[in-house]
Amino acid sequence: MGVLQPTQDAELINRKASKKGKTDKDLLKRNKITESEPDTEKREMETDSKRPTQNPTELNLQPVKFQCQISFQFDLASLICLVVGIATRFYNLTQPHSIVFDELHYGKYVSLYMKRTFFFDSQPPLGKQLIALAAYIGGYTGDFKFVAIGAAYPENFPLFAVRFIPALCGALLPVSVYYLLLQLGLKQLTAATAAFLILFDNALLTQSRFILMEPMLLLFSVFGLYCLLKFIRCRESPYTFAWFAWLIVGLFSLTAAVCIKFVGLCSLLLGFYVVWRDMWSLVANKNLSIWSLVSQALVRAVVLFAVPVALYLSLFHVHLSILNKAGPHDSVMTSAFQASLEGGLASITKGQPLQIAHGSQITLRHSHGRTCWMHSHAAVYPVRYPDKRGSSHQQQVTCYSFKDVNNWWIVKRPSRSDLAVSRPIDAIKDGDIIQLVHGMTSRALNSHDVAAPVSPQNQEVSCYIDYNISMPAQNLWRVDIINKDQVGDVWHTIESMVRLVHVNTSQALKFSGKQLPDWGFNQHEIVTDRVVIQDDTVWNVEEHRYTKSDDQKERERDMVHAEMIPTRPTTLSFWDKIVELHMKMLFSSSDTLQDHMYSSQPLDWPLLSRGIAYWVNTTTNAQVHLIGNVAIWYSGTIAIFSYCVLLVWYLCRMRRKIYDISADEWARFDLVLEIALFGYGINMLPYFCVERTLFLHHYLPALVFKIVLLAAFTEHALTVARSCRWSNLIYWPLQILFASWLLMILYVFVQFAPLSYGCSSFTVQQLLSLRWRDSWDFIMQRSALDVDMLL
Repeated sequence: MGVLQPTQDAELINRKASKKGKTDKDLLKRNKITESEPDTEKREMETDSKRPTQNPTELNLQPVKFQCQISFQFDLASLICLVVGIATRFYNLTQPHSIVFDELHYGKYVSLYMKRTFFFDSQPPLGKQLIALAAYIGGYTGDFKFVAIGAAYPENFPLFAVRFIPALCGALLPVSVYYLLLQLGLKQLTAATAAFLILFDNALLTQSRFILMEPMLLLFSVFGLYCLLKFIRCRESPYTFAWFAWLIVGLFSLTAAVCIKFVGLCSLLLGFYVVWRDMWSLVANKNLSIWSLVSQALVRAVVLFAVPVALYLSLFHVHLSILNKAGPHDSVMTSAFQASLEGGLASITKGQPLQIAHGSQITLRHSHGRTCWMHSHAAVYPVRYPDKRGSSHQQQVTCYSFKDVNNWWIVKRPSRSDLAVSRPIDAIKDGDIIQLVHGMTSRALNSHDVAAPVSPQNQEVSCYIDYNISMPAQNLWRVDIINKDQVGDVWHTIESMVRLVHVNTSQALKFSGKQLPDWGFNQHEIVTDRVVIQDDTVWNVEEHRYTKSDDQKERERDMVHAEMIPTRPTTLSFWDKIVELHMKMLFSSSDTLQDHMYSSQPLDWPLLSRGIAYWVNTTTNAQVHLIGNVAIWYSGTIAIFSYCVLLVWYLCRMRRKIYDISADEWARFDLVLEIALFGYGINMLPYFCVERTLFLHHYLPALVFKIVLLAAFTEHALTVARSCRWSNLIYWPLQILFASWLLMILYVFVQFAPLSYGCSSFTVQQLLSLRWRDSWDFIMQRSALDVDMLL
């Protein structure tokens, strides 16, 4: 059937409209076909009108043809980035054939994965799982002992496989940055420039060649943001496959970054901002109904919550399922957690009873935070402290971080004078009043109105010595079982979490976390605190045995030879384990503030004041040193400052209704600001607030965003130069300056590349020639120095 001409079409519409009571004039306005249609459309209409008409019956008999078209776009620039990335990251990957820097720690974790032995790390497990998977595929069985930095790997160690994942992520990072800048609306040349900067930064190269976490962290962060920007492009077609796919994949990738290191949370928060910023822009669209906006916001909220939580918990479930055997790290965890592991505190044991009773010999472990056991010894508190405060001069009670015979205590009913367990046993229940008698000195746990030695706001805890003075014993304690709903109201070994509340003062026995001076043998302080409900007042029984005799010598002999092994395994749910593990990871991290010759501060990073020595050959001065490309780092710092100045300038000018750049250029400028500058800030600023030892590699996530901003700033500068009135005078000089800058970056990369690969020998003069700043501390072996002096 031919296509109707415009006049015929209008007449037909008018006839139909008249039947519905509508005027010709209104419908002609609504359906008017203007005379300004493209000539191509008119030609198509004329061609269609010349086609022979067909019988509708014949049309229905025609077979339906389905066409599937697959388009493939070839991006030469991204392919070059990938090839160069693989070449630079995988070149001589097995050299140096020795343990380099933090390979010492991550290699141990890989070995423990192979042996399914539990280990504790303050960071999430995904990065270690990926490397362990590559090692498993490479045939590694976990037999190598990672002893010290510089120790040689055995010949049969699959070093290429173990270093493969970080190198692959390092090779893919430039490509991801390239596509991220394209999604930001920047030119292909700008995207290629950013990829070039990533490729030829020496710090990023160094970090990609060893068993380290940062390459995976950076790749997942950048790729996740790229996916979310692709998701925003689908705003006009919500709930489609592409809309859901880009959103879910982007969140999956950003959550994977969090599962590498917690610092990936900064990128995830930036991703959340991108999604909700786009949602806010949709609110201004009057074509969308309130219901449409609310439903889309709810769907986004559900996906933003469900994907990260599901992935995060799944990875920890895999982690805890694999690591089901006891090992050297499980002492960090609570007794109940240890008792859930195979082969350690968890195994079926000999003779340890479950119920605590009158006459029970127990060790009391601090349940949360630092691992230590309540302890006492014959030493007493000094009569007077350095601040002139007096003490009770009673026997010291401390928290000791090691298993010791002085950790044993005997549970006693105040109404009974014997200490032996009778049959039937007199079980201790929630709310019972008890005394705790120190096993080796037979003195009762006591507290009184005397300030604690290091925490004077709290009350001192001691073992009472009767000096025949007006300070009577106050040694009664009430047992509060805080998880009695789960384990019952009888005090149980390992499982029961208890607070011991001093009867006379209603204060709880507490681990203060502070260390005693030399007179306290540098053990940790135990006090009582009027704030009863807090984690540091929670204790649990770890070792337990029944007292068989009232004879003190026999009791002491039994305690000295006691097997500190529990008798029954404990089952913890996945939720119990993950909560406890995260409490340890977040609040008892081993990353305390320590002095390190290569540590640095956040203010040192933008101008590359310090590097890190990763590895050195003791005979040739060949070494791996984490140092960035100064041309990139300094240029990036200048670009950040310039970008902020331009932002203030533009905002002030726009406030005065003066617009120096086009709306499209301002939109790009603003988007780069929100992604790159915010990304830099959110990855940089938190380090000013943490109290831990920091190193240069902590700056690498912020560095990637700085490079993105640097590339975007170069495009903006060239665009403004091209549009200004003096464009003929400054544009080409800027182009020449830009090319010279790229050549300088390449030159610096070549100069410092031997410090990334660790394959080249150095003389002392060569190392000194690379010391462009006095604060750069390259390692120079004395033997090499002696040889140079002889020459």
